[in-house]
Amino acid sequence: MSTGTLYTYPENFRAYKALIAAQYSGAKVKVADNFKFGETNKSAEFLKKFPSGKVPAFETAEGKYLSESNAIAYFLANEQLRGGKCPFVQAQVQQWISFADNEIVPASCALVFPLLGILPQQKNTTAKQDVEGVLAQLNQKLLNVTYLAGERITLADIIVFSSLLHLYEYVLEPTARAAFGNVNRWFLTILNQPQVQAVVKDYKLCEKALVFDPKKYAEFQAKQGGGKPQQQQKPKDEKKPKEKKEAAPKKAAEAEELDAADEALALEPKSKDPFDAMPKGTFNFDDFKRVYSNEEEAKSIPYFFEKFDAENYSIWFGEYKYSQELSKVFMSCNLITGMFQRLDKMRKQSFASVCLFGEDNNSTISGVWVWRGQELAFPLSPDWQIDYETYDWKKLDAKSEETKKLVTQYFSWSGTDKDGRKFNQGKIFK
Repeated sequence: MSTGTLYTYPENFRAYKALIAAQYSGAKVKVADNFKFGETNKSAEFLKKFPSGKVPAFETAEGKYLSESNAIAYFLANEQLRGGKCPFVQAQVQQWISFADNEIVPASCALVFPLLGILPQQKNTTAKQDVEGVLAQLNQKLLNVTYLAGERITLADIIVFSSLLHLYEYVLEPTARAAFGNVNRWFLTILNQPQVQAVVKDYKLCEKALVFDPKKYAEFQAKQGGGKPQQQQKPKDEKKPKEKKEAAPKKAAEAEELDAADEALALEPKSKDPFDAMPKGTFNFDDFKRVYSNEEEAKSIPYFFEKFDAENYSIWFGEYKYSQELSKVFMSCNLITGMFQRLDKMRKQSFASVCLFGEDNNSTISGVWVWRGQELAFPLSPDWQIDYETYDWKKLDAKSEETKKLVTQYFSWSGTDKDGRKFNQGKIFK
């Protein structure tokens, strides 16, 4: 039987995964006393055990260390929770764990965090539609089954349930959740299990959805030490709208980060930006982004080539490696959205247009990226090493006609991919 100490802050939905798994397996888990986010996890003693400084983190009775919530939950689970002895059920468990991390959590955070005052409200966000898409898929799955994998509760149910907690607490008021009856039934089934009740205490379903309050966000910014939030420039009306991507959640206490850092509402020291050490050159990303957002492609794309500084900046083509695994278009688009959210820290000195070509069960994802410097940017910072390995990357010759044609295609959202699939939709990282 596993025993050990779990380091976390209160009501951390990622820590719930491990604590619920322990309730089922009988593992003896002690939650660390006097844990204070921003202090305990930044101490030399903690970092020696857990170099990332992230929570939840788990120390076994034998002095071994685990981080990442899904890994901790797996370690504390029993055979049944892991999928029993059936390889297919085991694979299903992993499938739904991935779904929770890649689809549910990014969509939930993008929708809920502005309502909690952690993020500014963004215009033209697709967060609500992304959440509805996730719930629709779960609702279809649960039409004729009781649990997500096999005939009994597994880690698939525990982890997906934990990932939905914020939505059911803050957003999904009765009218909003009425369309997802199968998910509601399943969610309440899991919530009312004794093992879950022992962990998720005094939980109440949303009666009235939160609404965005600018004052709450301003107070949060001031608490973070940043004073008043910066005023966002209002873009001009666009004849051809381009998606305005919401910023990724800031690391803060009582608010889990989007990218598995699972932080709490406390100011975290800023990591060094590798772009700062590179020559600035003459290309101004802010100017180009402004032109691209407010002008037609007939003007914005020539502007890019006129101003681009090939000596100090580079253009790259990224193509998703696993197109054979793509199914529904909305799920494929969520992959792009999730990557953008988790790369927020490289947004200032980069730009990308990522496109989906094709249709359901026959699609590809690829994009043109631009950033400062001549090397592949993602390996330069731990904050950027997210998702990029699922893409094949090729540096383009900025002066070639082939590159100009490719940039024009992706910046204007047109044409077909190399196999003839037609452009379906695109997303802009800026």
